[in-house]
Amino acid sequence: MSARKRKAPDSMEQACMLCRRAEADPDVCGRKLEKRGLCAHVFCLYFANRIFQQGSREGVCIEDIRRTVKRAAQKHCFVCGESGAAITCRETGCNRSFHLPCAVEGGCVTQFFGLYRSFCWEHRPEQAVEAAPEENTTCLICLDPVGDRKSYHAMVCPACKHAWFHRGCIQVQASHTGFFSFCCPHCQNEYRFLMEMLTMGIRIPRRRGLSWEEDGAYEELYERHSRCDARECLCPAGREQADEEGPWQLLLCCSCAAEGTHRRCSYLRNSTASWECDSCAGLGTDLDAPTLDFAFLFSYSGCARDTVWFLSWCRRRRIIQRSRRCGVNEKGFSDD
Repeated sequence: MSARKRKAPDSMEQACMLCRRAEADPDVCGRKLEKRGLCAHVFCLYFANRIFQQGSREGVCIEDIRRTVKRAAQKHCFVCGESGAAITCRETGCNRSFHLPCAVEGGCVTQFFGLYRSFCWEHRPEQAVEAAPEENTTCLICLDPVGDRKSYHAMVCPACKHAWFHRGCIQVQASHTGFFSFCCPHCQNEYRFLMEMLTMGIRIPRRRGLSWEEDGAYEELYERHSRCDARECLCPAGREQADEEGPWQLLLCCSCAAEGTHRRCSYLRNSTASWECDSCAGLGTDLDAPTLDFAFLFSYSGCARDTVWFLSWCRRRRIIQRSRRCGVNEKGFSDD
């Protein structure tokens, strides 16, 4: 048995009894279920011959699974040649069997809806839309070429007929967006595009939100910054101290809210309502990009004198702004 199917001797992870893999793409095979000595991926069970049709509201009988595993052990995958192929093409008279993880490599289509039907490369459904990619057409998702014709790996939107993408790329997008957000990357068509992709074997999870919203990948962005980032924090209780008022009140940057400071640590007056960190204020740099853009327009028009005046005015204006943030007036004295 190949190493990719059998678990490593020192691995504690149990392999699926249907596809024979300890590790498989969860977007294709689903999560693994372990019960009463049996281990199988959810979709390996759904696509396995006769199991889905025999299932009831209470689930699939354990004995049915055991019988299916025993039958699959006698069949060989036409893609990898190994035994344990529990999925057979639904075309009448076709005996090609395969493992679910081998489906894409063998050009098979597995429909993740309804009766969970599977088809081999010869009997799989084809896109009916009449369209062909123009020369040098690229995938809208990965921007690599899609080839010169419609194929198993090169797909097109049935609605606009202009959006081309690779099967693998649109599968990744479907896995992240979910059923209620999935649409054509180009024309935003939902119904026709979704039904076409389901028929062509794209698995679209029944999820309302985006995958990165559910797994908490950006959860830290919702947390409020809560420490003083001054170069030298003067608070006796430390940088994490945050009073509601007074010298140790923590002010967050009014532009990015990603840095904070105690009033005293940045020598701010009690009447100061906002503060801007060095990065957002532009300290350490001379002029920002918008300023230089305007200066370029002046110089491009040939008005050298206007360019010098504009840059001088910007520098003086920035110095005044910095002084006001620190509680110092234009003459260099504190307003207190």
